[in-house]
Amino acid sequence: MSKLSRREFVYMMAVLGAAPVFANSHTRMVETSKKLEDYYKLKPFGNARFLHMTDSHAQLLPVYFREPSVNLGLFGNLGKTPHIVGEKFLEHYGIKGNKRLEYAYSCVNFEEHAKVMGRTGGFSQIKTVVDFLRDSFGKDKTLFLDGGDTWQGSATSLWTRGKDMVGALNLLGVDVCVGHWEFTYKAEEILENIKELNAEFLAQNIFVKEDSLMNGVEAYDEDSGLAFKPYTIKKMGNARVAIIGQAFPYTTIANPQRFIPDWSFGIYDDTMQDLVNTIREEEKPDAVIVLSHNGFDTDKKMAEIVTGIDFIMGGHTHDGVPEAVPVKNADGVTYVCNAGSNGKFLNVLDLDIQNGKIKDFKFTLLPIFSDLVPEDKQMKKYIEDVRLPFIKELTRPIATTEETLFRRGNFNGSWDQIICDALLEVKEAQISLSPGFRWGTSVIAGQTITFDDLMTQTAMTYPETYARDIKGSDIKDILEDVADNLFNEDPFYQQGGDMVRTGGISYKIDPKAKIGSRISEIVLTKTGEKLDANKSYKVAGWSTVGAQSEGEPVWETVETYLKNVKHISNLKVDTPDIVGVKGNPGII
Repeated sequence: MSKLSRREFVYMMAVLGAAPVFANSHTRMVETSKKLEDYYKLKPFGNARFLHMTDSHAQLLPVYFREPSVNLGLFGNLGKTPHIVGEKFLEHYGIKGNKRLEYAYSCVNFEEHAKVMGRTGGFSQIKTVVDFLRDSFGKDKTLFLDGGDTWQGSATSLWTRGKDMVGALNLLGVDVCVGHWEFTYKAEEILENIKELNAEFLAQNIFVKEDSLMNGVEAYDEDSGLAFKPYTIKKMGNARVAIIGQAFPYTTIANPQRFIPDWSFGIYDDTMQDLVNTIREEEKPDAVIVLSHNGFDTDKKMAEIVTGIDFIMGGHTHDGVPEAVPVKNADGVTYVCNAGSNGKFLNVLDLDIQNGKIKDFKFTLLPIFSDLVPEDKQMKKYIEDVRLPFIKELTRPIATTEETLFRRGNFNGSWDQIICDALLEVKEAQISLSPGFRWGTSVIAGQTITFDDLMTQTAMTYPETYARDIKGSDIKDILEDVADNLFNEDPFYQQGGDMVRTGGISYKIDPKAKIGSRISEIVLTKTGEKLDANKSYKVAGWSTVGAQSEGEPVWETVETYLKNVKHISNLKVDTPDIVGVKGNPGII
């Protein structure tokens, strides 16, 4: 161990051994220890432990991942977790100046910290931490939950149709799973993967369509039409807990229906309430947990209107939230949690269950610092074997960069800009549009961009590009529609990801305005002329949710562009002019 890494090692021990880091009385960090295996040793508490990860997006190896500098909270969510970023986030949780936690939870000094502290996550490291937390607490009292978006996001997951991640989840010892991007494979591939999965795959909000049932499509329960098992009862030591699955409710709006034509999705808060009531009355569990892929704000609303849920372990919006957020409802309180993305964090929820109910709990969002956690040898070998047939292609260099490349945030990131610029140049378009996906890792300045890196931004089952003429009025409508998906005051109507990324245009956006009135002053950046509602423009894009587009996969488009550019420098990110957000702690 070099002098620098040894100093960081000692510093990390001091950080995670400090008492208590957060003001929340239900949160605790680890004890001081000088043993490598005790980095993540938590103070003993309770008699039932839940481990929870989500949105790993098939990142088997450690990654760099920059947290967002824009995560706007509006209306009732203004200034509330998770819509606090940067220095304001550090101040909110009392961790300003704590370098390890600053690096884990915020974008503050990201490049500086990344160079010193290295990557985060990695399934070999996660398995080491999971095994330690499970073994030290008691295997019979521990459950491991995976919140979905696990089978998609890398080249190997695409090329193996998610099977690489099924094997990795089995090695991790995951007990229960839900899904979202899992449903962007074909139905038969999804069902085949679920058969190979050791964990139970749950969803109370996916139904087989009535005409499909009539045509012989199989359902978990033909009477109700449920496509999958809605819940499970698990014994944890002397306790019995119910786990309910909630898939992403807008899968067939945000992603192609054509891959899964027989299934329908929705929030179904009414059926959730009926199910919770039935479980409480008939199963009489000591605790009810919802494993959700709704997104944080949607989970909060569900916690407000559905009673009888103790904890919602959530995903989808990639928020690393260092607390279990209490939400009041008619019958009490439901706590909402989220575990970030890309394998960067692991939630640990310890319950003290007595006399048939939860007496108390402790919650911890543990960052996985890859440089400080030894790799599990079995998982390391598995990952090497998975990548070996593709290793030459994965490690192939494409370009270099002196800019940090990232995606996460409500508006354009630097990776998004490269994709938009590539579409403009290669497709000879006037305007480019790229989906506001949240998945995608970061590349720090000075790195070589490999094909593996490119695929963390583009690896999906509908990557085809297009170039077509679109009227100016329709371009505005596209921007308005996505803005409403993102900024609708009612979380149950937030159906997509972040704002569509744009190239070749600038515009003004008022996130708090009414539907159809958020977007104004759209200007072509090359000529300075205003977008003409009656004129057609050549627009290039990719990832069409309806019919499949005719063009090459977007990674080919971007690679062509990067090979021509060779080196990324002085990158101008086309961020819109955002109005009405002065003082909002969700933007730097």
